[in-house]
Amino acid sequence: MPDLLPVALTWWLVSLSGILMPGPVTAMAVAQGARLGGVAGPLVTAGHAAAEALLVTVLAVGMGPALRQPRVVGVIGLLGGAVLLGMGAQMIVAAWNTPSLPGSRPAGPSLRPASLVRAGLIATAANPYWLLWWVTVGAGYYALFSARGVAAVVGLFFLGHVALDLGWNSILAGVVGAGRGRIPAGVYRTVLVGCGGLVAAMSVVFAVAGLRALVP
Repeated sequence: MPDLLPVALTWWLVSLSGILMPGPVTAMAVAQGARLGGVAGPLVTAGHAAAEALLVTVLAVGMGPALRQPRVVGVIGLLGGAVLLGMGAQMIVAAWNTPSLPGSRPAGPSLRPASLVRAGLIATAANPYWLLWWVTVGAGYYALFSARGVAAVVGLFFLGHVALDLGWNSILAGVVGAGRGRIPAGVYRTVLVGCGGLVAAMSVVFAVAGLRALVP
């Protein structure tokens, strides 16, 4: 156990460095936090965690090297770029078309809990950089934890990482949601449009990365 603690601490620090970088999941937490409040953070994180649980399972059965193949990364980049472009466009359209002002609870299928969980999962799985990070950095740490048993993998490796995701996304959604009733409608919509624009811009980056992986 004593030799495992330094490994766990470095893993959590590395995880936090990736979590704090702006990305599609961050944009989802902020955008939906502006619409629903703090509850959006845990819901988006639940979808994100589901995608990560699946990938950790893939690593456990030894399929990590297959996911590093350029064709796999390339296809995920292109498909992910298309998906994120659509999600970004929907966020922008919803920001301008919603009849509700900050502080209210807009109606619509995008605000159902299952929809937010699904959005978190899709935003995660559509990100080729997330995949590469897990099959390189994540896989290396997975090997260290797996040598110490299932409890270390589940408790320190996976749940420790997810706890950091949950904390950060909840803070973002909570802070943005707390101002729903006090910020002007124009600022409110600008936040949503900005998040949608960020997701759409990342879709282009992901698509270009996919093309580079497919075309030497």
